[in-house]
Amino acid sequence: MESEETVKLHIDISEKHKETVITIQAGEWTDELAELVKHIQNPRQSGGKRLVGVQDDRSILLEPAEIDYVFAEKRKVFASTKGQSIELRMKLYEVEEVLGRYPFMRFSKSVIGNLDQISRFELSFNGNLCVYFHSGSKEYVSRAYVSQLKERLILGGGKSDL
Repeated sequence: MESEETVKLHIDISEKHKETVITIQAGEWTDELAELVKHIQNPRQSGGKRLVGVQDDRSILLEPAEIDYVFAEKRKVFASTKGQSIELRMKLYEVEEVLGRYPFMRFSKSVIGNLDQISRFELSFNGNLCVYFHSGSKEYVSRAYVSQLKERLILGGGKSDL
């Protein structure tokens, strides 16, 4: 029978500390430590809001991390996830507010993209950027947002696997 290891927590709050530092001391690297580090490094992805989509008169809960992009078309807003488009009964700016704590950013006036789902991108002849997602879908970034997207990707706004 395995004994459950207890975790000791020491917190030292003082004006002498100029920055917050977290130190983990362990005998070996475990999955639990990996999850803890992931949570510390990216708290916005834990415990956040989910979006409600509508498909075939059914309500579907959508995890923001699984959404490739959100787009507006013909006065409706859709989330593209796993190769399908699911209608959201929200305005695009409302979705943008909900997704503000996740790695999403504007790609154009009608599209908000998930930086963590981008697998690669290509520059188009007209100055736009074509972004390809892990799911295989693609979307275009208008010229007005290209430099901001590149900066966020390079500075770690999304995963650094590009």
